Amino acid sequence: MIASVSAITELPAIGAPMFLVLGEGVNFRSRLESVDGDTFTVAAPLETADPATLVAGHQFDVFWAPPRTRIVLPTRLISVSDEAPFRWTLAPVEAPRQSNRREYVRGGGGAAVRISAGEHEVDGALLDISEGGLRCWIDMPVALSPGDHLRAAVWLGEAGEVELSGTILTVREAPHGDPGRHVVLTFNTEESLAQVIRLYVMTWEINERRLHQEAA
Repeated sequence: MIASVSAITELPAIGAPMFLVLGEGVNFRSRLESVDGDTFTVAAPLETADPATLVAGHQFDVFWAPPRTRIVLPTRLISVSDEAPFRWTLAPVEAPRQSNRREYVRGGGGAAVRISAGEHEVDGALLDISEGGLRCWIDMPVALSPGDHLRAAVWLGEAGEVELSGTILTVREAPHGDPGRHVVLTFNTEESLAQVIRLYVMTWEINERRLHQEAA
């Protein structure tokens, strides 16, 4: 049963960042595109832009982050647009709730990444990272597949280089005809390393807000 429109009215402003919880510890950054009655539309994450990735009826949480809290909204996928730019139409299945559970917020980008797959080492660029996973760009034709185990070394600003071990979630061609591929790696982190990543993402978010305010 779809939740009432009162749940929709608590959504953030159009264009605001939203995060789609599509795996344990793995969230994908999106944004709110539109609201229409008891449904709303978000931009499909680049990692899952293929309309065949998910089917109507799939349920997952979305969340957004107003100051000092997280708002979590359980949703059902109603439909996926059949041409780019892909959009997902969602409907709430419960009322939104505040969450004290730490959510993995992705952010950052541009840092150097070196991934090791067997005997191969590949240099790339970080697209975003959370304490549960990262997405990076590579431009070398090394064989990579979902489920492969990788090591990644990432430069996180003042924290220096950190090393991570994880499993490939997805590998896809870069969007918009750009060269290279996007690789999503998921991993588990000790609390000390998780704190380093959270600080890196928080610093990135503060800088992004400052740039947005300066451009306004």
